[in-house]
Amino acid sequence: MNFDSATEHINPATVNIDLVGTYDMLMMLNDEDMKVASAVRKCVPQIARAVDTIVRNFLNGGRLFYVGAGTSGRLGVLDASECPPTFNTPPSLVQGIIAGGDRALREAIEGAEDSEDMAIRDFADYDICDNDTIVGISASGNAKYVLKFLQIAKIKKCKTIVITSNQSAKMKEFADVFICAETGAEAISGSTRLKAGTAQKMILNMLSTASMVKIGKTYHNLMIDVKPTNDKLKRRAVTIVSEICGCREATAKNVLETNGYKTKHAILFILYGLDYQEADKLLAEKQGVLRRVFE
Repeated sequence: MNFDSATEHINPATVNIDLVGTYDMLMMLNDEDMKVASAVRKCVPQIARAVDTIVRNFLNGGRLFYVGAGTSGRLGVLDASECPPTFNTPPSLVQGIIAGGDRALREAIEGAEDSEDMAIRDFADYDICDNDTIVGISASGNAKYVLKFLQIAKIKKCKTIVITSNQSAKMKEFADVFICAETGAEAISGSTRLKAGTAQKMILNMLSTASMVKIGKTYHNLMIDVKPTNDKLKRRAVTIVSEICGCREATAKNVLETNGYKTKHAILFILYGLDYQEADKLLAEKQGVLRRVFE
C-alpha cells in the first residue's frame, strides 16, 4: 500500500495484535510507546527555536494559538487550558483552536478537518495579529483546516510553528519552525492518537513549560505563579512561600490568606516587609520575574 505518511503504514511488529493475549498485546503497545521519547528528543533543536519565537512574541504583547483538528486539536486545547491554573496566565495568552469548535472536543464533526471556510472564519474571529504565534498541529501535516489557517497566518506576517510526524507534510511550506517527530507506523495503522499523539503532547508540554519559565513564571523549579483555585493548590502555594522564605508554613499561610493568595507578594512581604502596593510596583518594574527582584 502507498501512503503519504508513515503513520498510515502497516506496523510489522503488531500485525498479530488481534491474536495474542492481553499481556502480549499491552507489551506491543508499550514497546511502540518507548520509541516516542527518542523521536521527540531528536527534535529538541527545533523545539528550542520554537520556544524562543513564542517568548519573543509574548514579550511584545503577542499570544500563542494551538490549531488542530481531531486528536491534535484536542491536545492543543488541553495544553492551553492548563496554562492559567499552572502559571496564572490570562486565558487569552495561550489558546487552543479546534476545527469544529467546542463540540469537536467531545465528538467527531464531519468535514471539519477539511473545511478551509471554517479556518477562514475562525482566524477572523480570534483577531490574530503579527505579534501572535500560530502552532499548527497535525500528525500527517496535511489537514486542510490547519493548512489554510497557517497560510492565512503567513499572509498576516505571524510566526508559525508546525508539529507533525510526517517529514513530507504540506504544512512545512508555511512553517517558520518545522518540528517533525518521526514516530513511524502506529500499532493500529493510522491511529495517530497513539504514538503521534503522545509525541504531540510531549512537544506541547515542552513549548508551554519552557516558554513560561523564560518569562518568569517559575522560581527555581517552583510554580511561583500558581493560581490557587482549590485546596490542593492553596497548600502548594503555602509550601512554595515557606520554602523560598525559610519560614514556618503557618506564617506563609497567614500572609497568603491576607493577600488573596498572591505568592510573589507574600514572599516580598515576608522577606522585605513590602506592602502589597510596593511589591506590585517592584514586580511590574521587573516584568514579574522574581529572580530579577532578588538581584
